[in-house]
Amino acid sequence: MLTLNEHRVDQAQWCPSPNFNPRPDPDDISLLVIHNISLPPEQFGGDYIQALFQNCLNPDDHPYFREIHQLTVSSHFLIRRDGSLLQFVPCDRRAWHAGVSCFAGRENCNDFSIGIELEGADTVPYEDVQYATLTELTALLQCHYPAIDDTRITGHEHIAPGRKTDPGPAFDWTTYRARLAGFKSLS
Repeated sequence: MLTLNEHRVDQAQWCPSPNFNPRPDPDDISLLVIHNISLPPEQFGGDYIQALFQNCLNPDDHPYFREIHQLTVSSHFLIRRDGSLLQFVPCDRRAWHAGVSCFAGRENCNDFSIGIELEGADTVPYEDVQYATLTELTALLQCHYPAIDDTRITGHEHIAPGRKTDPGPAFDWTTYRARLAGFKSLS
């Protein structure tokens, strides 16, 4: 069972990213944004995602990395294909995951959201164990940050339409929401 202390999940591998800053209002955590990432694109495994979020991505390791190695981005969490959980930024800090974004008429979603990256790609089915970790993590975050109700869980594609496409058509929102409801009913 996942637990959260001082805005960090105890069971997550801690991989601190320098890519964060204070939230304008640390008490305003009211949105959960689901993303996907794979480096190189549609290739899984390795430490490239972690390296990107920690500003250590070697541009010589893959041609695609030459385009992105200087980005300063992060997310609060990453769920790997095997369901393992990594945390890069404490939840009370603003991770740099959403970019130009808008939810319910409010811009700059990084200010009030928590970002969860799934190791994946838009059209590659996600692993069952990733949904399991995502479900448990979501329920934990909703418990600690009650403004994140079920209507305030969204995809990157929904807050940055036309600019972002993740988590993409391979993400099964129906299954995820059903699992979340079932998980919370057992708690």
